[in-house]
Amino acid sequence: MIIDCHGHYTTAPPALAAWRDRQIAALDGATPAPTAADLRISDDEIRESIEGNQLRLMDDRGIDLTIFSPRASFMAHHVGGFETSAAWAAICNELCHRVSTLYPERFAPAAMLPQSPGVDPATCLPELTRCVEEYGAVALNLNPDPSGGHWTAPPLTDRSWYPIYEKMVEYDIPAMVHVSTSVNPAFHTTGAHYLNADTTAFMQLVQGDLFTDFPALRLIIPHGGGAVPYHWGRFRGLAMALGKPELEEHVLTNVFFDTCVYHQPGSDLLFDVIPARNILFASEMIGAVRSVDPRTGHHFDDTRRYAEAANLSEEDWAAIREHNARAVYPRLDALLKGQGR
Repeated sequence: MIIDCHGHYTTAPPALAAWRDRQIAALDGATPAPTAADLRISDDEIRESIEGNQLRLMDDRGIDLTIFSPRASFMAHHVGGFETSAAWAAICNELCHRVSTLYPERFAPAAMLPQSPGVDPATCLPELTRCVEEYGAVALNLNPDPSGGHWTAPPLTDRSWYPIYEKMVEYDIPAMVHVSTSVNPAFHTTGAHYLNADTTAFMQLVQGDLFTDFPALRLIIPHGGGAVPYHWGRFRGLAMALGKPELEEHVLTNVFFDTCVYHQPGSDLLFDVIPARNILFASEMIGAVRSVDPRTGHHFDDTRRYAEAANLSEEDWAAIREHNARAVYPRLDALLKGQGR
């Protein structure tokens, strides 16, 4: 199989964005906020949004299954307060669940959390629990910067995050560390904020000792790890200066990287630097980069081509495309086995 661990519902029917616009407009109190019942999206509308987009490209590229979460830039945890985020997360998570119900062999749901700046992360636990127990979520997205590019939250190693980690360990479910929209004009959302956050999250984990407290915790850093593979020597040296063990011992038992790197040299670097057991196939399709590369004639995000052109052994490629995902996402493995796969 080829399992894509990083997909977002970026093609949701327009009614979703219209509902969100109404919710945001109501924050000034001049108009009533919409209710969940006000959003009406039919199964046929979901099918139309998926079959001509993600599903078509998955078929074209031979991707068997995608772990599917709400659109990352739409999470926008900086908007409103906890109540706003809670209502929005519930709406978006239900839609991804419906996609997985309509296409149970092609999509597995992952949940966004109702995070909000300055709010105790423990407030996210009811939605996390609902998504796992009722929707069958196999993963969640964890935003290390709910402020939208201003970085007001404590590092991921801070004890305020521990209630989420405790629940993740209880459910044996991993998290992808994924920020949302940047409202800081100094940081472009997908070109700077996303990649900065990947790099920042990794350094936070290097500085701390989170996995001493949570040896079973598993985190996925997307977009190939941001700058991490390119600066592996810097991170090794910084870990030594901090008195930490080698990175393989300190973080790589618990931290994994996806293949959302959109050119061959960058992909080759990822495969050369990071052990194959720590890499998960992904494309983030349909996501931040949707165009065709005029130099190759193929979509930038057709990451299977880069992996198959790299100097990978068949054993390593099998691990990256399937076996690592089954190990990092045990609930996905159980789902697949239940389907006879």
